[in-house]
Amino acid sequence: MSEFDLVLPASVDVREVGMRDGLQLEAPVPLEAKLEMLEALVATGVRRIEATSFVSPKAVPALADADRVAAELGRWPEVHWSALVANPRGAVRAVDAGVADLEYVVSATDGHSRANAGRSTADALAAVGEIAGLAHGAGGSLEVIIATAWDCPFDGRTPVTRTVDVARAAVTAGADQLCLGDTIGTTTPLRVVTLLDAVRRACPGVPVGVHFHDTRGTGQANALAAVQAGVTQLDASVGGLGGCPFAPGASGNIATEELVYLLEESGVRTGMDLDRLMTAARVTEQAVGHELPSSLYRAGGRSVPRSDGAR
Repeated sequence: MSEFDLVLPASVDVREVGMRDGLQLEAPVPLEAKLEMLEALVATGVRRIEATSFVSPKAVPALADADRVAAELGRWPEVHWSALVANPRGAVRAVDAGVADLEYVVSATDGHSRANAGRSTADALAAVGEIAGLAHGAGGSLEVIIATAWDCPFDGRTPVTRTVDVARAAVTAGADQLCLGDTIGTTTPLRVVTLLDAVRRACPGVPVGVHFHDTRGTGQANALAAVQAGVTQLDASVGGLGGCPFAPGASGNIATEELVYLLEESGVRTGMDLDRLMTAARVTEQAVGHELPSSLYRAGGRSVPRSDGAR
């Protein structure tokens, strides 16, 4: 090993969030087209998919069909399905629809929390216990996603201590795992590692994942820094679709195919097939009716053949 060798895990778990985060800013996509997207995504070998969000149809019209989507998920029993909820009412809807593994967003900053959820961070945290109880009672789990973990479009830079306090409070209230969200795509690798270290020290033994946006072109670099720091759970969205409707300037997530390309070419297994991801991106582009932001998708995938004959 040379001093320049990267220390990386043998494998990571990529969660596909295009069906929820990717579509929430889009015009409503017909159910049949969503099912075609799901079929194409499952074919990539992805193990975890965030299927939808049980939120107010008025707030997010694109996901008004959450119950209908959930009713179709039994077609693919090999996939670990989850859904995002905004409050205990949404958790009840999700559990009743057969989805017991839930994600709940708590913004680290009050400005984003009020814009996104209409309440303060403290009030959002107060619901964690009830939502965790609903998930656990149905045999599922609760992941708390900490939005604006690094920066907020309303309140500016988020102090590390603020995010750590939110993380500790969420775990104390019953969260099984955490995910740190770079909601507006402003963080950089050193800040990623610094916050990850602080959160993991405050919440020992609790799995911590990451959710990056590529708004300023640093998403993939941040993902690699997180993986080097030991993170093995990462979110990504097919084609780079997505963004937060309640955070100005929060453009797309890191693209799943770009993340898989980066990791697989670095010797980190994802269990996902790049060619099939490109197919899934094409199906997604047809569903949303406009060009996807993914640079890899526009480039046409891997152009240089692998020496081992693999693609």
